Amino acid sequence: YGVIGGAGVGIMYGAPIATSAKWFPDRGGLAIGLTVGGFGLSALITAPIIKQLIGTVGPLSTFLYLGIAFLIILIILSIPYKFPPEGWKPEGFVVRTSAASSSPGIELDRGEMIKTGSFWALWLTYTIGCLAGLMAIGISAPAGKEVGLTAETAALAVSLYAIFNFAGRPIFGALTDKIKPKAAAVLSFLIIGAASLLIYGVREKIVFVIGFCLLWLNLGGWLAIAPTATKIFYGTKFYGKNYGLVFTAYGAGAIAGVLLSGQIKDFTGSYFSVFPIVAGLSLLGIIIAIVGLKPAKRIT
Repeated sequence: YGVIGGAGVGIMYGAPIATSAKWFPDRGGLAIGLTVGGFGLSALITAPIIKQLIGTVGPLSTFLYLGIAFLIILIILSIPYKFPPEGWKPEGFVVRTSAASSSPGIELDRGEMIKTGSFWALWLTYTIGCLAGLMAIGISAPAGKEVGLTAETAALAVSLYAIFNFAGRPIFGALTDKIKPKAAAVLSFLIIGAASLLIYGVREKIVFVIGFCLLWLNLGGWLAIAPTATKIFYGTKFYGKNYGLVFTAYGAGAIAGVLLSGQIKDFTGSYFSVFPIVAGLSLLGIIIAIVGLKPAKRIT
């Protein structure tokens, strides 16, 4: 399940993002954000179905039925997928350039992309952004118990977190279009840092929920900032391959976040000790974004 299912998700995940990036060059960030928003909202649909199936037919049969359903649904939904014709642009679309954009018409393949400093800055900031968000997802339940959330309140809070996770994707996607990747990244890290310090310093239930909503918002935000930045910096011609490599930062952030939170909990006895470190990583992310998230240039 973990390896084969995870590989399937990884392969499938890039297809709708690459398609959105090519069809909406004028509002790529918003389009990508709305597209990956479906990924964020999916749990609200599938979780109750899975819970009902497990209670009715058991876990193994649930896997079987879900596998059959996903196979059929995904094949049907993949039929209309196609890229626009080469050189296609929306009617009235004019390529705009700015200090935050790459040279007009630049298209870097994967080999050229990894030679740029902006790629490594993007990969590192994406890792830090996902580390904070995925760590929040992993410890939201046990940390909630530490602050005194009841099981009912915690369950309600998870639904609220999912909504913020979804909302962060189109919001930060549109912001990345508007204010460009560097500013969007700095804003996200400022919010992550402030939320982390708020959770750590004011251990009240309402503050805890608000802080975690902000962390989940920014996890969703990075799932829009990074693919939009990939499009802006390196173009759309090789977008699928390029973002596939950038997206490995998500996995790195997940692994680092789980290991870090577990080690800190074992060492200090509290999940709350995680948050000053997350705040420090946010500061590091701001520095990397300011220095490194800038227009890509072809290296010859």
